[in-house]
Formats: sequence, structure tokens, C-alpha cells
Amino acid sequence: MLELKKVQYHPPTSDKIVLSDINLLAPKGNPIIIGGSSGSGKTTLIEVISGLSKPQKGSIYWEKQKTKAKQRRSICGIVFQFPERHFLGLTINQELRLGHRRLSGEQQASALRKVGLHKLDLKKAPEKLSGGEQRRLSIAVQLLRTPRILLLDEPTAGLDWSVRGEIIDLLFQLSKEQLLIVVTHEPELFQGWEASSYQIEGGRLHPIKI
Repeated sequence: MLELKKVQYHPPTSDKIVLSDINLLAPKGNPIIIGGSSGSGKTTLIEVISGLSKPQKGSIYWEKQKTKAKQRRSICGIVFQFPERHFLGLTINQELRLGHRRLSGEQQASALRKVGLHKLDLKKAPEKLSGGEQRRLSIAVQLLRTPRILLLDEPTAGLDWSVRGEIIDLLFQLSKEQLLIVVTHEPELFQGWEASSYQIEGGRLHPIKI
């Protein structure tokens, strides 16, 4: 279970507080959907949760233990908006192995099966994949880190409507295995999920129904 208590984040380059007294309780098996407009602090929130940014105030707990940013970086996997723009591997195989000293073929195959890419030619270049396949690959890359918490920033951005549905179905399946948090400007796309839903506005989280 993840818990945020009165988390506040104020960027050093801004005179505006982005996150103000954020409280959140997120048990495993209950996905979290956070809506909000551009600039509302959605991305900042997942950066703070994942340990990429450090809040000035408040505490973040995992399994009832207070955590530091370094600890959260080890238990979180984060997929940013348009992650395919940042692929570094010349092949799918290289992309999956980046950052791993040792990675078995079975680990790689398991991650690809989970995202529906197990039939791909691993010698293929990531940029040769379709938009939906690229998004699935970016998720597989994070799954190989075996995260306890999977964070996704606008996971349907830039995708065709038919592909969006496929990605949403994939995320719903993944939410059964680990804690999943999605931030999006289109929370209505996740209607029908058994999830806790919030809107971030004025630096605060407000429960909503979608």
C-alpha cells in the first residue's frame, strides 16, 4: 500500500506551489486514476511518488514504512508521455536489455507476453513498430524492472481510438498484479474500471466519479 501524507512540492524555479497538502491512500489491487488539465501538477505528482523529485513537506509511505526518494526509485516503474520518443536501443532486444547486467531470455519473454508482444522479431528496430506496439514496448521495459508501483503519464496520448482501447485493457490487466497509478487529462477513458478516481486542481486532489 502506498500512502501520501500532506505532500507539498514547490519548484525552486517557480513562485507557485504545484502540489499542496496531497493526501492519497492507494492499496494494491485498486488502480488510481488522476485527472487534471495541462499544468495542473499531474506529472509532478508521479515524479514525486517515483522519487525523481523530492517534496519540501510531507511524507510518503510504502507498506506502512516511511520512504526516501532512493527507495521509491527502486520500487517504481514510470512510463512518461510519448516514451517511444526516448528509445535508445537499435533493436527491440537492445531496448529491453538497457540498464540490465543480466537478463534471462525467459524474463524478457515474460515481459513481452504480458504486453502482448511475444511474437515480435527482437531484431526489429523500435521505430519500425506501430504506435500501439511502441507504447506496449515502453511498458514492457518498465516491467522488466519488476516495479511494485507502475506509474503512467498520459498512456493513451497520441494513439488512435482503436489502439487506446487496447492499451486501456492492457493496463487494467496489469493493475491486478501490482499497484497502478495513471494520470491523464481524459479520465473518462477509464470509465468502467473499479478504481479510485481523483481530479488534481489548485495543487490538491479531489475525489471524483468517472
